[in-house]
Amino acid sequence: MSKKKSSVKSEPRQLLVEGPDDRHVIWALRDQYKISKESFSVEIPVDPNSLEKENKDEGGKELLLKILPRKLNEPNLETLGIILDADEDLQASWESVRDKLIGFGYQNIPKYPLPEGWIYSQPEFPKIGVWLMPNNQLPGMLEDFVQSLIPENDLLFPKAEQIIQEIETENLHKYKPSYRAKALIYTWLAWQKKPGKPMGQSITARVLQADTAIAAKFVDWLNQLFNPIDQ
Repeated sequence: MSKKKSSVKSEPRQLLVEGPDDRHVIWALRDQYKISKESFSVEIPVDPNSLEKENKDEGGKELLLKILPRKLNEPNLETLGIILDADEDLQASWESVRDKLIGFGYQNIPKYPLPEGWIYSQPEFPKIGVWLMPNNQLPGMLEDFVQSLIPENDLLFPKAEQIIQEIETENLHKYKPSYRAKALIYTWLAWQKKPGKPMGQSITARVLQADTAIAAKFVDWLNQLFNPIDQ
């Protein structure tokens, strides 16, 4: 069950993400789809015990799950969206957040993630939503989602895939297998007109396309969570 409300004041509608990259990608998509900035804030988890909490974005899945009950207890909180990377095991990632929500007191949470993202309202608790990157159906992370925003028939992306495959075949890479999507998208971004532009800025600059099917589905989830038509 939920505990006594914290004295920390909060924004009424929040989207809780793992880190700064997620935040900037979502800000860029929000702008591209002309969603009001007042619709929701994008928050990064911060360890309340950290001495540097005023100046440092902590982030990460483990910390997000750790502070989730405290976040749900913040006064004034009406709606909370949660975005997690599916990583190597989609179901395990879903169960990690599902268990936290059940422990808090939420009921009727599906056993498996929904393709369109999950949204739920329960009396006395904040409205809740969960999206697992990239698409609630496959293992992966934010960078896999962003990869889907690369324009169709782009000629550089196959070259980036080829280079990544070559260095892996020769065992020259230093990244762990789960970070392959990061290596791939940043390789591709390094070859653009302005090399190395971050993912969020690349969406704003339209180097990455925000009108893909997966982006539209994700934005639809955001709108249903924070801007339902019946409000």
